[in-house]
Amino acid sequence: MSIEDLPISFELFPPKTAEGIPPLKEQHGLLAPCRPRFFSITYGAGGSTRDRTQQLVLELNRAQGIPTVPHLSCVAETTESLTTLLDTYKAAGIQRLVALRGDLPKDENHIAHQFHYANELVTFIKDHYGHTFELIVAAYPEVHPEAPNAHQDLSNFKRKVEAGASAAITQYFYNPDAYEDFIHRCQRQGITIPIYPGIMPITNHDRLVRFSQRCGAEVPRWIEQRLLDYQDDPASLQAFGTEVVAQLCEKLMAIGVPGFHFYVLNQAKPTLDLLQALGMNITAPELTAA
Repeated sequence: MSIEDLPISFELFPPKTAEGIPPLKEQHGLLAPCRPRFFSITYGAGGSTRDRTQQLVLELNRAQGIPTVPHLSCVAETTESLTTLLDTYKAAGIQRLVALRGDLPKDENHIAHQFHYANELVTFIKDHYGHTFELIVAAYPEVHPEAPNAHQDLSNFKRKVEAGASAAITQYFYNPDAYEDFIHRCQRQGITIPIYPGIMPITNHDRLVRFSQRCGAEVPRWIEQRLLDYQDDPASLQAFGTEVVAQLCEKLMAIGVPGFHFYVLNQAKPTLDLLQALGMNITAPELTAA
């Protein structure tokens, strides 16, 4: 199996200001020649990027013939606000959604929510929209940071599948054994939906450690120590990062993954470098663009 044989997708996040939208569209254009199944657009904590997410989804959907998939978190939504948003996406011909609980805003304490978990969001969408949308949910091979244990985390995932999810994307990880073990545990529970590994290119030590502490992803100590060696040599750090993540992807392809979802972080080049290292033939105009 080669990377050319597998479906891939790319994840972008809304910029903080309107000035950031043209550069984001440029990165989208650099990635489009890879012909992903879709681009997904994230949704900030507590719906903090709700309007910008919707704007980007509607503007980018079908750009260069590639669908755009909105992330949708439920913790700060009501049935009315969700219905308005889902009606908009339905009218625009959006066919997939990434359905998430979402992160709570940092300053939030005890606000009453109509939705508390992603399985409730999946149930709501299925009850009100039937098969209008394919629903993709999150999975955590290394266990969700808020879960008390791996067994409970898997039970939570199974509830999302039973509610109607048809596919899942994992949190990023750097240990292929964690993904393989998770797949085996899912299979023993009768979970058969495709579970796409989330892949995070490595480009910066401090950012990777910060992200990983927040989301519960483990950065193997040997990788972290090597990254520290390259703190003052960004080119060598990125070359090392590409090599490490390419080896991860090769091991996952040997296991038999259904495809890959790449966390692009709004920078095309690291992901393009990675795909080229995996043997993808990319005919993009400017692969060196940041």
